[in-house]
Amino acid sequence: QVQLVESGGGLVQAGGSLRLSCVASGRTITWYAMGWFRQAPGKEREKVAAINWSGGSTFHADSVKGRFTISRDNAKNTVYLQMNNLKPEDTAVYYCAASHRWPSSEYDYWGQGTQVTVSS
Repeated sequence: QVQLVESGGGLVQAGGSLRLSCVASGRTITWYAMGWFRQAPGKEREKVAAINWSGGSTFHADSVKGRFTISRDNAKNTVYLQMNNLKPEDTAVYYCAASHRWPSSEYDYWGQGTQVTVSS
C-alpha cells in the first residue's frame, strides 16, 4: 500500500505561482509512475501531468503546458507540481496519484487532495 499526502495548495492571485508536493509513505515510489489530477466544481477530473519512474518522461496537459512542471525526487519519496502564471481556471482540488504502469491510464493509489484557488 502507498499513502499519498498532498500539500502546498492555497489562495493566490492570477499570475502567481504555487508548488504542490506529494509525499508518499508505506512504499518507495521509485517503481511507480506518478500523476497530478484536478477537479473543479461541476467538472470532470482532468489529468494535469504525469511522470515515469525515472523522471525521464513526462506528460503535461495542453491546458497547462508551458506553465506547470511535474518533477520527482525518489530519494525523498516526493513528487512536485510547479505551477506558474496561474489563471482563475486553474482553480480546483489537486490530487496526486500513483500507477504501476507507464504510460499510465489507470492509477492505483490516490491522495486526499489539496485546494488551489486562483483569484482574478
